[in-house]
Amino acid sequence: MLKQLDYLPENLLELEATQLSEALQGPTLIHLSGEQSEPLFVSVLVHGNETVGWDAVRLLLKKFTSESGAMALPRALSIFIANVEAASQGARHLPEQPDYNRVWPGCPEQASKDFPRERAMMQQVVDIMAQRRVFASIDLHNNTGLNPHYACINVVNDHFLYLAMLFSRTIVYFINPCQVNSMAMSKICPAVTLECGKVGQKLGVQHAVDYLDACLRLTGFPAHALAEQDYDLFHTVATVHILDTVAFDFDNASAEFNLPGDIEYMNFRELPVRTRLGKCADDKGFPIDVVGEQGQLLTDKYFVLEQGQLLLKQAVMPSMLTTNKEVIRQDCLCYLMERYDSGIMAFEK
Repeated sequence: MLKQLDYLPENLLELEATQLSEALQGPTLIHLSGEQSEPLFVSVLVHGNETVGWDAVRLLLKKFTSESGAMALPRALSIFIANVEAASQGARHLPEQPDYNRVWPGCPEQASKDFPRERAMMQQVVDIMAQRRVFASIDLHNNTGLNPHYACINVVNDHFLYLAMLFSRTIVYFINPCQVNSMAMSKICPAVTLECGKVGQKLGVQHAVDYLDACLRLTGFPAHALAEQDYDLFHTVATVHILDTVAFDFDNASAEFNLPGDIEYMNFRELPVRTRLGKCADDKGFPIDVVGEQGQLLTDKYFVLEQGQLLLKQAVMPSMLTTNKEVIRQDCLCYLMERYDSGIMAFEK
């Protein structure tokens, strides 16, 4: 399934994300040479409807291309253009496809036997980049809710933190889901996932361009330890899913599970105990489940149901809350985070 090229196809940078499927005919890994030989790895369109990565790469490469068409990069660059089929339809992934950010190697003990071709392809990408002695890995994403621009890491050490801090002082550490791009790449190099705001926002694209430009110019990582006051590090401790059997809506009192229409404004806010997340039309039980990073069910730990009101049982900070019903069904309602304080995950008192 994977196509490899050591050149940039003619006029590729003129194409929108929706046009790449016809031009590339599938997932493509493009290797471009640079002054420093160890490549920066950049993945785009892992989710086909999140176009910030491709838009940023187009602008970035044009910056380094002369009027004669020659390209002079300060560091070698490998670009993985992932789900071009889904991008052609503006979809996260097509119905017959897996989520391309849930089939990477990273947790063999939890790996499904489903989608063996896609899993083999992602393993191939990792193996190729390991052979090329990859310098660092960047996976570019948009998100659907109101969230700040932030970086995610799967390993807490100074190299990973530095790579994240170049993008934002807001950093999220997670280990679940584990079959994601950054988890796989973290086994071979410093790796980050970047959340660049909503699709179509020019600020997000320009932020990604400036970041990639800075990373291409890095000659290495600082040898000194980073100061904790220079970043805000959070730990994703659980994922919240609405049960498949539960019908839900926003600002709809007749819905089986009614969520507030302004729920996105709760993102990256430290919510106190007894904050109301929604209301159930009946008292049959929790309309959600909460799964911890080790796969354990934690609904009772984080929520209580009182007279149909779904209330927080302890202080948490949510991320990725959205009113996009399709994304909620395909992925989750939100993630729950706590502050990471010198290796101990706890809120400041």
